[in-house]
Amino acid sequence: MRAVVLRTHGGPDCLTIENVDDPALGADEVLIDIAATALNRADLLQVMGLYPNPRPSSLEIPGLEFSGTVAAVGDRVTLWKRGDEVMAIDAGGAYAERIAVHERQLMAVPATVGLRDAAAIPEVFLTAWDALVVQGGLTSGRWALVHAGGSGVGTAAIQIAKAIGARIAVTCSSGKVQACQELGADVVIDYRDKDFVAEVRAATDGRGVDVVLDVIGGDYVDRNLQAVASQGRIVQVGLMGGGATSINMGMVLSKRVALIGTVLRARPIEEKVALTQRFTREMLPLFTSGELRPIIDSRYPFDQIADAHRRMASNANTGKIVIDL
Repeated sequence: MRAVVLRTHGGPDCLTIENVDDPALGADEVLIDIAATALNRADLLQVMGLYPNPRPSSLEIPGLEFSGTVAAVGDRVTLWKRGDEVMAIDAGGAYAERIAVHERQLMAVPATVGLRDAAAIPEVFLTAWDALVVQGGLTSGRWALVHAGGSGVGTAAIQIAKAIGARIAVTCSSGKVQACQELGADVVIDYRDKDFVAEVRAATDGRGVDVVLDVIGGDYVDRNLQAVASQGRIVQVGLMGGGATSINMGMVLSKRVALIGTVLRARPIEEKVALTQRFTREMLPLFTSGELRPIIDSRYPFDQIADAHRRMASNANTGKIVIDL
């Protein structure tokens, strides 16, 4: 099969495609012919050498999510058969023509979503739903603040919040304001000329938001404390603005705020399976009903994956960047 194999680390030019052996198929695993994969910030970090290879005993093939068709199943697999259209998030290996994944990590591609478009669902929708709802406790009538509202996670978060009856404020750059408004965000804040703390406090009559989903970090963390309500939750899922910062611990105590750090990639397979199965029950039907949909910024053929990385690195995309294999 053809796959991106990282032999060195650096910029997009390190994304070289090689012919390698197909992945071995375990008894509980399903072999997938990948139709499409999609880019994530963690992919850029891995290419730069800032994110360790999750499978150090094998070739370093990036890629966290995919959609495709079942090509073969292991001896103990009961949930899937050849020809089924599936999608999933995994620790790596999706920048390739084939991947082997535990059967319970797979989800059926919704009938209303094309097979290739489905590659834009798993990582961002699972991340946003886990952060906002599972860990953040967002429910109908509550307020969320989501940074980078025009990103893949941000566009998923807006849809999820509206689907469950919550209200949501997002920050974004000026070129992405309209897209966030069209997705249904209640408050859209251009971070370049407005103070998000003041804006969300005004929108919530001074109370603050119940949940913050932050992919930025850096000095946003202390400002999130100012924007969150008493007994609110701040869920940190990324560090685009840096990991080292100072915060007002007095405010953490006085507001009784829960500051939660989380990632999906490093979790044990048991936790990934449990999260995937719950998402399948609670959220996947909303794609069929049309309440949720993947937001695709652009798509590239596999041979142009380096150009796709350059687009993401420039922060030009609104929604997901998809790679067709």
